[in-house]
Amino acid sequence: METWDAIQARRNVRQYTPEPVSAEHLNRIVEAGWRAPSAANRQHWDFVVVTDRTKLAELATVWRAAGHIAGAAAAIALVVPVPEDERAKVIDQYDLGQVTYAIMLAATDLGIGTGHSSVGDQDRAREILSVPDTHEVAYLLGVGYPADRPLRPIAKPNRRPFGQVVHRETW
Repeated sequence: METWDAIQARRNVRQYTPEPVSAEHLNRIVEAGWRAPSAANRQHWDFVVVTDRTKLAELATVWRAAGHIAGAAAAIALVVPVPEDERAKVIDQYDLGQVTYAIMLAATDLGIGTGHSSVGDQDRAREILSVPDTHEVAYLLGVGYPADRPLRPIAKPNRRPFGQVVHRETW
C-alpha cells in the first residue's frame, strides 16, 4: 500500500478475525514505533507485545473501553517511565502519539487493523505484563485482521469539514 493510501485507509478496528498476525508482521509493526521520532531523541518508550490469549483477556479488563483487546490477535502495550514532572509527562504523551500513529500506519500498510485503549488500572496492567513500578502502561493497541471489512481508503471519512479545520495565515 502507498503511504497516502494507508493514511486514508487507517481506522480504529475493534473486532478482529481469529487469524493470527505473523511474528514477521508484528516485528515490522513494532519497528515502526521504535523508529518514531521523540523529543531530544529520548526514546522513553518500551513495548510489550502480547499474543497469549489469557493475557489478552486479562488486559481487556484494565479499562472500560479495552474489551476489544480480548479478541485481538495481539496487543502492544506502550510503556514509559513514571514521569518525574508535568513537563516530562506532556513530552512523553506527545512522543507516544507519534509512536501510536507510526504503528497504526505500518499495520494498515499490511492490511492489519489496530484499535487503541487507555489503561485505567495501572496496578493490574503492571501485574499482567510484569512491568516494574518505575514505569506505567500508558496505552494498549489491539492488533489483528478486521472482522467487518478490509482496510481500504475511505472516500468520505467521518471528519469535521476540511475548510473548518484548516486556517490559512490567521485563525
